[in-house]
Amino acid sequence: MIDADQASREVVKVGSFALSNITDYFGADILETDGSLNRSKLRHVVFSDPTKRKWLQSLMYPITNDYLINEIKRSASPYTILMNPLLVESRQHQWCDRVAVIDVSLETQIHRTMNRDDNTREQVESIIGAQVDRAKRLEYADDVVNNDEPPGNLEKQIKQLHQSYLKL
Repeated sequence: MIDADQASREVVKVGSFALSNITDYFGADILETDGSLNRSKLRHVVFSDPTKRKWLQSLMYPITNDYLINEIKRSASPYTILMNPLLVESRQHQWCDRVAVIDVSLETQIHRTMNRDDNTREQVESIIGAQVDRAKRLEYADDVVNNDEPPGNLEKQIKQLHQSYLKL
């Protein structure tokens, strides 16, 4: 599995081209004391200013895409999963033979994101508002897994999908 969120962390490591450009644009106060990117602070800035978000996307999409493409080429598994919550927005769905969407209700998504990232409801709604909406995302799906169900049910659905993909 190749994780786009992890890739976005890799390409902004201390000393990287991307982090240098981000620091030049946003200033050194966007950094932690160890010189690494303060992702929470950056998220707050870019989701409150669409111009800054677009600048960041124009920098990060090509760099992250190159990283992901290299990781996909290196994959030796029967199939490769590109895990990306912005698969449609980034147009990376075009790289895929199939698109599986792990779907949850909007309320569940908001609640889980608030708990996971320690963000306010307003911050989470701003982030979600910048993404393709749920209905549009589902239009791209070849396979849908419902993640509003109890955890055991999710595992069962994933195992079934895995077996289906192995047959393909």
